[in-house]
Amino acid sequence: MTQRTGTAVTFRRVAAIATAVLAATALSAGCGTGGSTGSDPAPSPSADPKAALLAAVPDDKDPAFRFSTLDGADKFVGVVDPAAHAMELGMSQKNDDPEFTMDMTFRVIDEDLWMRVKLTGISGLHDMLKLPKRWMALDRTKLDDGSEAPVYQNADPANTGAIIRTADTVEDKGNGTYTGLADLTDNVDVKSAFDGVDVAALGEAAKKVPFTAVVGPDGNLSSLTLEIPAAGKQKAMKLVTRYYDFGKAPKLTAPAGDQVQKAPASAYELLNG
Repeated sequence: MTQRTGTAVTFRRVAAIATAVLAATALSAGCGTGGSTGSDPAPSPSADPKAALLAAVPDDKDPAFRFSTLDGADKFVGVVDPAAHAMELGMSQKNDDPEFTMDMTFRVIDEDLWMRVKLTGISGLHDMLKLPKRWMALDRTKLDDGSEAPVYQNADPANTGAIIRTADTVEDKGNGTYTGLADLTDNVDVKSAFDGVDVAALGEAAKKVPFTAVVGPDGNLSSLTLEIPAAGKQKAMKLVTRYYDFGKAPKLTAPAGDQVQKAPASAYELLNG
C-alpha cells in the first residue's frame, strides 16, 4: 500500500521487467552464478480515538524516518525526509535461473529522480548491461510514462491517514493500540493504495476490512496492519506498514560528485521495457 504517486506500481513493474531482461541477458551470455522503543510511558486512552490515531500519522513537520511496507509477497523499504520533500524507496528481487539478486533503489526530491541498481550473483552483469553502479539521474521526459514515475507527495507514503479516515469508528485498546474497520472502496486514494489487492473481488467485504494500528511511546504511528480476507483466487493476506527511526534516519540529499552520473540509454531501455 502506497501513496498515489505510482511508486509501488512502477517499482513492481520495473523490477519484473528488469529481472526478466537480466535473466535473458545472463542466459544468452552463458554466465555462471557467480520503530522507536523509548522509555516514555505508553499513550493513555483517548476520548476521541480516531482523532488521536490520525494525529500520530506522519506529516511534513516530522523529522526524517524509515518505513517498510509488506504488500503480499512484496516488501519495500525506504526513508522519508519531509523537510527536503524527499523519499527513498528500495526493493530486492531474486532470480533463480540464472541465480542473481537485483537491488533497485529510487530517490526522489520534489520532481528530481535518481535510480541505483545493484546486481550480485553473476560476475560482470553490470558491464554486460551497461548499467553503472552509481546513482543515475533520470530525465522524466525520456520515460514512456513519466506520470507513473515516483514523485514526493507527502510524509505518509503508505496512505495510512487516508485509510484510517474511512473507518466509521476507531477503538482505543490501550497501550497505544487501536482497531477499526477500513473501507477500501471509499475514495480513489485508498483504492489506488492497494495495487496488489483485487478490491472488486472482495465485494462488500472491502468496506469492512479490519485493521490494527500501534502508536509508539514517542507519539508516532509505528505500524498499521490490514487483514485482507480471501476472495476468488486471492488468498487472505496481511498488509503491513511500519514507520520507525523518527529523527534517526539519514537526511536525503541529491547525489553529487562521483556518486552520480546521467542515466545512460540502457537505463531507459530497462525502465521502459
